[in-house]
Amino acid sequence: MTVRVLVVDDSPTMRTLLSHNLGSDPEIEVVGAASCAAEARVMIREHNPDVVTLDIEMPGMNGLQFLEKIMRLRPMPVIIVSGITKSGCETTICALELGALDCYPKPQGAAHASNSSSLANIVKNAANAFCSQPSLVTSANPISQPIPSIQKDVTRLIAIGASTGGVEALHHMLPVFPEDCPPTLIVQHIGAGFAPALADRLDQQCKAKVQLAEPGLTLQSGHIYIAPSNNRHMVLKGGNSLHVRSILSDPSDGHCPSVDALFNSVARTLGSSAVGILLTGMGGDGARGLLAMRQAGARTIAQDQASSVIYGMPRAAAELNAAELILPLTHIAAHALSGVLHRSVINPKKSGDDFQPVIAMRN
Repeated sequence: MTVRVLVVDDSPTMRTLLSHNLGSDPEIEVVGAASCAAEARVMIREHNPDVVTLDIEMPGMNGLQFLEKIMRLRPMPVIIVSGITKSGCETTICALELGALDCYPKPQGAAHASNSSSLANIVKNAANAFCSQPSLVTSANPISQPIPSIQKDVTRLIAIGASTGGVEALHHMLPVFPEDCPPTLIVQHIGAGFAPALADRLDQQCKAKVQLAEPGLTLQSGHIYIAPSNNRHMVLKGGNSLHVRSILSDPSDGHCPSVDALFNSVARTLGSSAVGILLTGMGGDGARGLLAMRQAGARTIAQDQASSVIYGMPRAAAELNAAELILPLTHIAAHALSGVLHRSVINPKKSGDDFQPVIAMRN
């Protein structure tokens, strides 16, 4: 199936470059190129594109305002194409919170033309996404969900993995975490340069302290750590205290940092004293690592299909029976923090095919 794309950017040069790069992929058809929100509205009605690439800085109605209208009136997959200046990254994170599926750093002339295939892949993945009004995806306010008291002697650490749609999911889930939550490590697949803005934005919204994970950092309660997008894996190391290491290794499932690398290290280090959470995303990164955590006795949770933007990573975990529970996004934090989930410790020698059926809870 050919993916039909509308390019929206106020720069004629950028419209030409993006249109050429995307149009060179035989599975993509660029159906139009708009210079502003007004033109884009008309072209969306005329061409009904599968995906829109959207610039943030435009004359008249800016990209954030236009995105908010799209997601409220006509939800559809939107990819933000943004500069990686500090302000550009901050605005991009706000766009991802509003429902944009992914972000891509603006190409800087011919030197970046060879990277066009990555944008094409993002666009093709986005065409398979589930998009709806945010109020439908997160019908229950997560802050109003009752949070059972934390049993700190049970849960020493929470590990989270996410990809496409993950920024929006984290935006709704993490503000529920209390200021004394267990140390929490997150691998969110996001373009290079955008991770610091993500950490800063979440820190403004959360009771716990949110920061980038620095190599060698000793983990503390009440802190949430985001893996840098530095082409290195973030892994957990134990000892007298827990700390993170940054290791140079091959990508796992095409990603570096990868969720699998984090989850596998948590399984080895903490066993049953951890919780693993796998959120929305394309592909299978994190599924095998979540399985390793469950085999080690950890509590494991995957986001359900109805609340996932892309049910790829959680589906892969469900198919391996790596997730003890499959839950709507608005229920995950309460269960992760409760420390009272019934756990059946799985024999690590058994294969995924031998496990009991996954419990699905959709209240």
